[in-house]
Amino acid sequence: MASNDIINGTEALSQHTSNGVRAVDYLIVGTGPAGGSLATFLAHNGLKGLMISKAASTADTPRAHITNMAAIDCLRDVGLDEDCYSIGTLGDCMVHTRWSHSMAGEEYARIFSWGNSPNRKGDYELASPSQPLDLPQTLLEPILTRYATLNGFHCRFDTELVSFKQLPNGSGVNCTLRDLLSDQTYDVHCRYLFGADGGRSRIAKALQLPFTDKPGGGFAVNLLIEADMAHLMENRMGNLHWLLQPDQQTPDWAWIGCIRMVKPWHEWLCILFMKPSAERKARQPEDYVERVRELIGDDSIEFTIKGVSTWAINETSADAYSKGDVFCLGDAVHRHPPNHGLGSNTCIQDSHNLAWKVAYVHRGWAGRALLDSYNDERQPVGLDVVTQANASLRNHINIWRLLGSFEPTTEAGKAALDVLKEDSDSGRQRRAEFQAALRLIDREEHGLGIEMNQRYVSSAVYTHDETGGPPPFDRDPLEHYHPSTYPGARLPHAWLSKAVPSKAISTIDLAGKGRFVLLTGIGGDGWEAAAKTASAKLGVPIAAHQIGFRREYEDRYLEWARLRGISESGCVLVRPDYFIAWRCVKWERDGYERLLKVMKSVLSRCE
Repeated sequence: MASNDIINGTEALSQHTSNGVRAVDYLIVGTGPAGGSLATFLAHNGLKGLMISKAASTADTPRAHITNMAAIDCLRDVGLDEDCYSIGTLGDCMVHTRWSHSMAGEEYARIFSWGNSPNRKGDYELASPSQPLDLPQTLLEPILTRYATLNGFHCRFDTELVSFKQLPNGSGVNCTLRDLLSDQTYDVHCRYLFGADGGRSRIAKALQLPFTDKPGGGFAVNLLIEADMAHLMENRMGNLHWLLQPDQQTPDWAWIGCIRMVKPWHEWLCILFMKPSAERKARQPEDYVERVRELIGDDSIEFTIKGVSTWAINETSADAYSKGDVFCLGDAVHRHPPNHGLGSNTCIQDSHNLAWKVAYVHRGWAGRALLDSYNDERQPVGLDVVTQANASLRNHINIWRLLGSFEPTTEAGKAALDVLKEDSDSGRQRRAEFQAALRLIDREEHGLGIEMNQRYVSSAVYTHDETGGPPPFDRDPLEHYHPSTYPGARLPHAWLSKAVPSKAISTIDLAGKGRFVLLTGIGGDGWEAAAKTASAKLGVPIAAHQIGFRREYEDRYLEWARLRGISESGCVLVRPDYFIAWRCVKWERDGYERLLKVMKSVLSRCE
């Protein structure tokens, strides 16, 4: 079956059952990065449904913003990457993370960030056809919502989930919804309910999902501000500016500042971290004016505070993501500070993993057990993200300490800061500690490994033909990406083209689009016939492509030959979410039977 057969689904959005209950195939609670991307990917797979949100609109504050290459690759699958690039921010605007006394004042340190280090640019270019992007949540959510609503999903704002009840024998979920404008309730039956309802998820709580919840790391206030600071940026280029003033009196409720670019160079998010002893509450906008002026450090700059919101620093991860016909994703199951910029990215990848599995079960292409692999694959990723984000926050706190922010008085804070410039043993030791702390932060700002090194272990990955375990990480797995075709790893990116030079295409672009893809090379002609026969037998779309000298695609820079991990006649089987399902070292006459066996195993088909 061709890929466009997947996209042109014909399921009815909704209907009334005999007792007047409205029926929808899929109900998504939440329209943020998790809910919006899930609706997008389900719609791309030809499925229809309803997504709801208690809010009156998409996000009104730009909470998440860094969108990494792994997430952009997912959006590339549905053609939304160009929309993201057109309104997001690239390049020099993201080049540094800085620590300063104020935006206009003295700088303590800066490091390269988000792939801009001269030592790391090549690593990023080799890892993906996409680019890191600063895309505030306020801009991302409308892109997702628009795509979903134009392709099969209805969206209802000002609507809350009141309650839900799972029916026996996998018969779906009965839900009661309330329209907050009319205060009317109505009932909806859905095949599956998806909880993308954020860090205070009522769905996860009602399911009684088990959580590992460690003590939180504090409380912060976000101020959305309008301020033209373009004249400051020529020598301060970057999208993240940490502001510490240990030598002056600061209120406990606005202790450490961080000014983050939203749109260059006039819209910003000013993040205020409270001392642990401070009362956890938001204040009126006018209460923050003087503190914002101090953090900007240039009295000639006029600014407006456009919004105030709060957030808690969590270290919380669900031990299970689903129960019965209800699945949770995004912040509903992994809650952490924004360090590493992994929040919305993990939400998008949760959705990309789950959507194709739901679609395959829906169409009868896979057994219901395929959905169990969602938890098996994504829960370890969520736990790792929560752990690493909090570890990075603690690295930042160490920098605050070294710059004197924890000293009890302003005099002691100034003295601690002055130690850094001393020609003394204390000065040399403090500078060495400071530089070591900055190197740890560089692992966060260039954490390509944690973004892309996922290696899934589940029933949706076939490893029985492997003679050994996955290749070891020979470099720091948090900092460096280790491309591999070992089953469960992400499909490595390599540029391909035609023999008569054409526009380059990535191996990533051969995959996705709701179908399995089998990649082979010279001597692997048998795999193409095997894929076609297996596709017809199973009713599942399987595309096949040959990569090699004068084959369908040329290995433009010979990167695929280096990365494929098999002989030219072997094959790599890629799932719709870009992850390797199976590989075979070489073509043999029983190739069709082996492929058929693998597909049945990966899809949990018993026949």
